[in-house]
Amino acid sequence: MLCFPNCKINLGLYITEKRTDGYHNLETVFFPVPVRDALEVVPAKEARLQLSGKAVAGNEQDNLVWKAYELLRQSYPQIPALDIYLHKAIPMGAGMGGGSADGAFMLQLINDYSKLGLSKPQLAEYALLLGSDCPFFIYNTPQFAQGRGERMEPLNIDLSAYSIQLICPRVHVSTGKAFSMLTPKPASFDLRSLSDLPVSQWKNNISNDFEAPIFKEYPALADVKQQLYAQGAIYASMSGSGSTIYGIFEKGKKAAVAVNITFDEY
Repeated sequence: MLCFPNCKINLGLYITEKRTDGYHNLETVFFPVPVRDALEVVPAKEARLQLSGKAVAGNEQDNLVWKAYELLRQSYPQIPALDIYLHKAIPMGAGMGGGSADGAFMLQLINDYSKLGLSKPQLAEYALLLGSDCPFFIYNTPQFAQGRGERMEPLNIDLSAYSIQLICPRVHVSTGKAFSMLTPKPASFDLRSLSDLPVSQWKNNISNDFEAPIFKEYPALADVKQQLYAQGAIYASMSGSGSTIYGIFEKGKKAAVAVNITFDEY
């Protein structure tokens, strides 16, 4: 059985409060984007995870795909041994949620493969045990998110009339370090109303709190954003804590970005 986990971008991102549990409260809109990994499971005598494509940091046993598999097997021991194949195309550490997507899609894949009959809310509860971004990928539609990112409500945002260009510099931004450079404050815009705001007005109304400290640390990222705007982007922003910068253009248009860093483009 095969599926294709996709990534996300953040439309606005505000870090509003430091929590007593060490996490942060945030407000953002998660928006799915069709850049995809490939994930497949087939019957096996002994369970194992095999990786290909872009390099994945860390031990394979710490991969969210493997953790999702083990998590469901704790509750449903009838889940059989599987060969798990993950081909990575989504850049790691880029603010696109690729690892979270893989974990969430693995939960859904096992649910379908083993006919567990879990509902989306049930899968989302398991996904939250994997990571704060993971529940979004269970629903995989535009969502206004609060809390750690797990409290969501759907938004009617349709960008099919536009082109989205993703520039993914090969710069790994540490999420922990990014949070340490922020001072939480109330959101400057209510993102629940984003669906009522024309894209042409997003530039002057919504923002990503991570941009100021991350751009100071990595000026090349700020340069990418400036080039997207200079070449016609209606809205441009960093996704998550970086390093991906995206631009929303009129359909069929994109920028020719030239910066002194290596990057992937989608």
